Amino acid sequence: MSQTQAIMDTEIPASFKVPKITFTGVEDPEAHITTFHTQMMISGGTGVMHCKLFMRAFSGTALDWFISLLNAHITSLDQFSTLFREQFIVNQTPPPVSFNLFDVKQY
Repeated sequence: MSQTQAIMDTEIPASFKVPKITFTGVEDPEAHITTFHTQMMISGGTGVMHCKLFMRAFSGTALDWFISLLNAHITSLDQFSTLFREQFIVNQTPPPVSFNLFDVKQY
């Protein structure tokens, strides 16, 4: 059985606390990944479960993107996260630029 098939065949126990987060495609992907990983650390479970639950948070454009992926394309949460970052990197919050510090004055 392939890793992709193992992910799809994984059962999520009814007692498992699924995080209530959503990603529509316009939010910062890094913030979403960080929130998701934090929630998964708290909730527990296996890496395969985490991979399956990662897609559960998608709606809108993000869901359309996920559906467009080739069958048997996702093999791990790390690989899934990388594809996700690459797709939605345009929404990433830019780092602070140092020239903004020129207006800072100490009193």
